[in-house]
Amino acid sequence: MVSDALIASVVFVSVTLSFPCFLYGAYYIIETEPVTWGVLVHHLKFVGTGLVLTTVPMLLWMAPRLPNQLGGLSAVHAYLGLQAYALLLFGGTGIVRIFRAKRRHDLYNDYDQDLLMDEIGGEQMDHWRSRLRIGVFGYVIFWILAYIVGTVRFVLRYAV
Repeated sequence: MVSDALIASVVFVSVTLSFPCFLYGAYYIIETEPVTWGVLVHHLKFVGTGLVLTTVPMLLWMAPRLPNQLGGLSAVHAYLGLQAYALLLFGGTGIVRIFRAKRRHDLYNDYDQDLLMDEIGGEQMDHWRSRLRIGVFGYVIFWILAYIVGTVRFVLRYAV
């Protein structure tokens, strides 16, 4: 039988490896102009990989074990993680609208530098872009906080 310490170590490494994926995905989308379909897909490969490296261990190992150990640091860790995913969902509501507006105007394939985002999305575009920013930054902040608490839990439970 595989020990909890070994599984916890694999989970810790997986979640740790997700952060560079998030960082590179963010760097790439911020630094690349114009955002074409190819740029978006490249960005999403890294962000998606980071989400898989974090979400799969959470769903398959962390969440099922939570009821048996809920209290103290595990409750804080779970709360911070849930906040991260809630903000990711909040940001997702913005990206869906932005994506639809850019697809409708074919800006991923035929980029028009003179066409402003406000023109293609109407009055709501600023609102959707704000939602995206709040969601992404909130996710990252809560992800880092949950990671720190999870690291402390890992060290206290398995490394000491």
